[in-house]
Amino acid sequence: MATTITSECINCGACEPECPNTAIYAGGVPWELNGAPGPAIAQDIYYIVPSKCTECVGFHDHEACAAVCPVDCCIPDPANLESEGVLLARARELHPETTFPDDAPSRFRKEATGAEAPAANGAAVASAPAPKPAPATTAAPKAAAVAPAASAATSTTSAEFNPLAWEVPVICKDCNEPWTIPYRLFEKGVVFHCPSCSGSYVPKTAMYRAVKETFEGFYSRRRAEREAFERKRAREAAAFEAKQAAEMEAFKQKLEALAHSMKPAGKLVRPTGIASMFT
Repeated sequence: MATTITSECINCGACEPECPNTAIYAGGVPWELNGAPGPAIAQDIYYIVPSKCTECVGFHDHEACAAVCPVDCCIPDPANLESEGVLLARARELHPETTFPDDAPSRFRKEATGAEAPAANGAAVASAPAPKPAPATTAAPKAAAVAPAASAATSTTSAEFNPLAWEVPVICKDCNEPWTIPYRLFEKGVVFHCPSCSGSYVPKTAMYRAVKETFEGFYSRRRAEREAFERKRAREAAAFEAKQAAEMEAFKQKLEALAHSMKPAGKLVRPTGIASMFT
């Protein structure tokens, strides 16, 4: 079966450069095959020419257009059922300069073996490298006062909870190299390009939701735990200071009582003679 683009297309254009057969065209643009033009199949959205589509048989073990579509609107066309053999023959006809072996990459063969389908974006978020933490501030030298250390901790915490510092790890579906996308820019339908090979990467709706829930859920819990810890620490610090102040006051009172209770040794001796003249 050929692949078709449904009416949910948002005209992002991410699919067009991914097609190895140049079978995808913008709405209203005439298509061409071997120099012969054909009328546009759709006027308002991107479309796929069935006679040029091989479902990426011979090139990939998945459909490249479906892999980058952010709204999952590139789907198999039930009105154009075609076998793997027919699609492979079409690939050979469209690309006579290329040799396609009988065991060329094909989603049919992958599905037949029961292998797990590739992640829609070429990289699963769950298996991607852990997000890069926000840069840690340089630890300040230990000092007698507690305030500088607390200030440094607060600065680090503030940076950690700043969405501008978050980065989403991804893996390029073309060169398999890892790279990152700033969280603030990670939106469904936005086209990004791999810094290594310039391959396109378009977050799909499900990917966007998963990333949003992962990041904001984690940092919301982390912030709540941090705030609860800070409140507890503030209460404990206040109680400690009050205890210290009370102990100091009790110590002073004890010293004063001790001064009144102490009796010096010996007896009173009044000066006599010349010394008495100065008393």
